Amino acid sequence: MAVARAAFPKGSLAIRVRDRLAEVFADDPFAEAFGVRGAPGLSPGVLSLVTVLQFAENLTDRQAAAMAIRAIDWKYGLGMELADTGFDHSVLPRFRARPAQHGLERTVFDRLLEYCKEAGLVAAGGRQRTDATHVISAVRDLNRTELAGESVRAALEAPAVAAPAWLAEVVDVAEFAHRYGERINGWTMPPSKTKRERLAQAFEQDALTLVPGGLGRCRPVVDSRDRGRAAVAAGAGADLLHPHRQPGAGGGQEAGG
Repeated sequence: MAVARAAFPKGSLAIRVRDRLAEVFADDPFAEAFGVRGAPGLSPGVLSLVTVLQFAENLTDRQAAAMAIRAIDWKYGLGMELADTGFDHSVLPRFRARPAQHGLERTVFDRLLEYCKEAGLVAAGGRQRTDATHVISAVRDLNRTELAGESVRAALEAPAVAAPAWLAEVVDVAEFAHRYGERINGWTMPPSKTKRERLAQAFEQDALTLVPGGLGRCRPVVDSRDRGRAAVAAGAGADLLHPHRQPGAGGGQEAGG
């Protein structure tokens, strides 16, 4: 694709993988796990490449699906047309589960290792540091951290609209606005496992702060006019948590639905 090469004259990871390792990410090795009847589905070889790229770039499933839509080098690497609308992020966890159910989770890693041996890039009998199970586990941890943060953010939206005074008594509004003002899938997750664990612990602590506040004696009083506003808080946004957002303005559109 000329556009991708013009946009990335020095190449990128996705472009180099497509140019040098396209044969590694084939569909045939996954035939046992994916049926041939019914409507055509997404290529398992392509989805395995997505998993590798999102691991290399530290992306959650939502972020990886967004890259497949907007990143020209990813479109080239995945063999997609520029106008291709991509796929829903929920496809990725379902794909990762299917090979594991059929004992094929090492397929891509073994094929890549064999290719590297034939090309003289690794020594025969050597121990490689990263295998498929590690990749899948790391991607799963990223998605769990994102889900934890989004759960806390969603729990904050309604009281931020319906009972802002109560919320200000329960939490540190400035700190929570900094952490949850934008969707978690817009973040770049911490690269190290230690930092991700610290972030997950912060989400957990914030949730524990909210629950006693909501269930204890300082439960908020919400009048009937605020109940309707609370019902649309998630779609309209909470001004308390989004100090720079115009009242009533919605958030950005999610990738892949």
